[in-house]
Amino acid sequence: MTPSKQGALSRHNVPAPHADEAGPRAGERVTPTWLPDAWLARGFLRAMGSPAIRIVLANEQTVSTADAPPVATVRLTDRSTLFRLLYHPELEFGEAYVDGRIEVDGDLAKFLETVYQAPAHPLAERLLRRARRPRPNSLSGSRDNIHHHYDLGNDFYRLWLDERMLYTCAYFPTPDASLEDAQVAKMEHVCRKADLRPGDRVVEAGCGWGALALHMARHHGAQVRAFNISHEQVVYAREQAQREGLQAQVEFIEDDYRNISGEYDVFMSVGMLEHVGKEHYRELGGIIDRCLPAHGRGLIHTIGRSRPARLNAWIEKHIFPGAYPPTLREMMDIFEPYNLSVLDVENLRLHYAKTAAHWLARFQQSEDRVRQMCDERFVRAWRLYLAGTTAAFTASSLQLFQVAFARAHHNDMPWTRAHLYQESR
Repeated sequence: MTPSKQGALSRHNVPAPHADEAGPRAGERVTPTWLPDAWLARGFLRAMGSPAIRIVLANEQTVSTADAPPVATVRLTDRSTLFRLLYHPELEFGEAYVDGRIEVDGDLAKFLETVYQAPAHPLAERLLRRARRPRPNSLSGSRDNIHHHYDLGNDFYRLWLDERMLYTCAYFPTPDASLEDAQVAKMEHVCRKADLRPGDRVVEAGCGWGALALHMARHHGAQVRAFNISHEQVVYAREQAQREGLQAQVEFIEDDYRNISGEYDVFMSVGMLEHVGKEHYRELGGIIDRCLPAHGRGLIHTIGRSRPARLNAWIEKHIFPGAYPPTLREMMDIFEPYNLSVLDVENLRLHYAKTAAHWLARFQQSEDRVRQMCDERFVRAWRLYLAGTTAAFTASSLQLFQVAFARAHHNDMPWTRAHLYQESR
């Protein structure tokens, strides 16, 4: 791995926060020593809805408040970790897990799913959703946020993504489909939803490593301009287009979506809206409005939520800075001001849970290699992120929305959904 890629990876070693960011630091005596740890831990579990888990404290005391057998055991290595969890559980669990101050005996994803499903007390909900300042998604802020996550090096992502390097929710025509087949099915699914036709001019906002752009050109005869601000991904995508002889049909542009210009038949965005920020939705709608002609249509595929909420504090801080998953109501700020007609909405929540489970399994098989590329803290951070993603789509409020849209008076569209479920081309 090149020094630049090692540097990008090292940013995800997840250093401990500065002392003034949140709560006490490990080793600090900031709470009265007379408070009984078991009593505090028991109250914490009850506030979290008494999930079926067991806590083993630093003094070896065991605490559980659930009637059901525990699905996992959480071991705390020091007393201060308990108080940090009480102060800010959503952030501090991740910090302590990455530090090795918390160990989870049992299936990590199942443990997180159990916690998410428990009916937390309103006070605990407020602790989980502490107010915090989001990272900005300005032109410069977006570039920094994307670089933080997507420019870790292609060698790292190649270890656990599918062979085409798709890093968005797959579509499983059958539950036992392979990840590779499900990702191809996803690309075909979104192309059909956008009614893609030979010769269509397509603009793609946020193209990842280029697989969808190449699929639209190769299998649907489209002319594609794909925008992306991740340098690593754009370089890889251009190499793939050259290798497959599609460079005349597909142009990969290292630039922000806000700089899209020209006229296109189709606007396509898969996995980018999460990084836009809801304060920019009307601006995104204006870009779509100016580039689509009267027969224009498009699709936005995004992680979303069933109700408004910020991203998990630890995930936002260390994995996806500036990210925000919208509700469907919030997404309408893209379409309503420009009289764009929403044609189809599909929720693929369980497809994302299965996709993330595939990623987690592949990542865990490659942990030794990842550890060699970086260190143990990085391994623990990404194991937690992928396990948390799997659990969040199974048991929390995260959704996966695909929204197809068109100009309000564009009537030359398929009459039913039958075309979506034909045999793959």
